[in-house]
Amino acid sequence: IQEYVLAEYGKKAKLIAYGADHTCKEALSIAVQNQFPFLTEKYAFKVCRIEPENNVHTILEAFSEYPLLKIVLVGNWYNSDYGKQLKLEFNTYENIYLLEPIYNQNILNQLRSNCYLYIHGHSAGGTNPSLVEAMYLELPILAYDVPYNLETTHQKALYFNDSKTLTSLLKSVQDHDLVKTSKALKAIADEFYTWDIITKQYASLF
Repeated sequence: IQEYVLAEYGKKAKLIAYGADHTCKEALSIAVQNQFPFLTEKYAFKVCRIEPENNVHTILEAFSEYPLLKIVLVGNWYNSDYGKQLKLEFNTYENIYLLEPIYNQNILNQLRSNCYLYIHGHSAGGTNPSLVEAMYLELPILAYDVPYNLETTHQKALYFNDSKTLTSLLKSVQDHDLVKTSKALKAIADEFYTWDIITKQYASLF
């Protein structure tokens, strides 16, 4: 976006990202485990608006081809024909859990904090809050391969650009790769995405 603004308008833009240290890891409570018993097994996690630009279809197609890992996907399935169709098409797979929106932040944090993999399918939108929060929580991230996500993660995440590459990643990735990835992303979040750093950038700009 900075490059575009410079090329189109001849103006230098200042990039200020987003803080993530307002979030913290949460252990799975007994109540949440009782509500979602499948969380006691290894699972991937994603929460987003159910829109094509978030590549929900790509992610669900990949997991439909890889039944060895569960995915828990939280979103507003009934707000569009796109969401309704996906719910209809993928709701019968035993490893795919399509949950309705969860507005309790504590419960969302529990689901997110304890996932084996965090899937980030967003393909637009600059520094995405949920991505930097996942980095700060030291989650291993598989992200959609676009400049926004590459820049935010400093090219230290694992990337996919279609359902086949995501399925291939799921089949091939090793635990030690995920640990290495999560530690690298946490270090980046600590250095660049704390609110102390972000607010100082705003103060300096003003």
